[in-house]
Amino acid sequence: MPSISGHPYAGRLYQLFKYTVYGLLTLNVYLFFDEESKAAALQFAGGIAPGQLIEAFASTIDTAAWVILLLVFELETRLLNDRLLTPRVIGSLRIVRSVCYTVIVYAFYGYVTNVAFTYTTVPLPDVSDLCALAALDWSWAETLDVYVPLTAGNCASVSAAGEFLQFPGMNAAVDAKTLTDIRGLAWVDAINGGVWILVVVLLEIDVWLQEHNRFEGAALRTSTVLKFLLYGTLALAVLYWMWKGQFKDWWDALLWLVAFVFIELNVFEWRAESHRGQAEADVSLDPG
Repeated sequence: MPSISGHPYAGRLYQLFKYTVYGLLTLNVYLFFDEESKAAALQFAGGIAPGQLIEAFASTIDTAAWVILLLVFELETRLLNDRLLTPRVIGSLRIVRSVCYTVIVYAFYGYVTNVAFTYTTVPLPDVSDLCALAALDWSWAETLDVYVPLTAGNCASVSAAGEFLQFPGMNAAVDAKTLTDIRGLAWVDAINGGVWILVVVLLEIDVWLQEHNRFEGAALRTSTVLKFLLYGTLALAVLYWMWKGQFKDWWDALLWLVAFVFIELNVFEWRAESHRGQAEADVSLDPG
């Protein structure tokens, strides 16, 4: 694997930019936790059972696991020289990656659960004006994780609809149009999570093939085509969140795309360095 000194992109500005992106992704763990903890206080008013943690904090848990996995990939494809990759180090990295993958799949289940939750709404009878709920400690569901308390000052401007729905077990109202938007966002969350799982599965295959000097020919072409499709889907998710005005979601997704460009560059340079090393070895063995 390439060492730091031998990396062609090792300029200081490049390194500063890359690790700034990694730092911003780490900060997003806190931002997601702050948002989800506020939503959980309403959605799980009676307390969060251990089995409900992933439903309440799917984005937080998912992002934390991805940050750790990203750093492991950075170590394996960029920072650790081949001579440092002892069996113990390789085994430790595999254990950490396995734990991260388990958490990521679990978080994906949380996204799927959130999609199902958006289809559990029931009609809110005898309420044609949200101001009737303003004095009853009710909230308005802006998105799946953002609930705005209804007050005398905002109840008339929140929605012009004459019929409303309620999320079961929650004092949270929503109209049909907003619910459609919430369902769309929940579906994109789930699709995005599933595609990212496919990305890392493909990246794991790439790393294994490179470790065994098989990342060539049909394997390389197939990987390139699949990545084009997968990263293209993730880019569409970014555009969807931009269209819906979900800054935190599209910003986080864009940062992840940039971060994995760095990992792809690491694998590319690792492959190029392996070719150079093999070429040098062939020259040294050439009696001429």
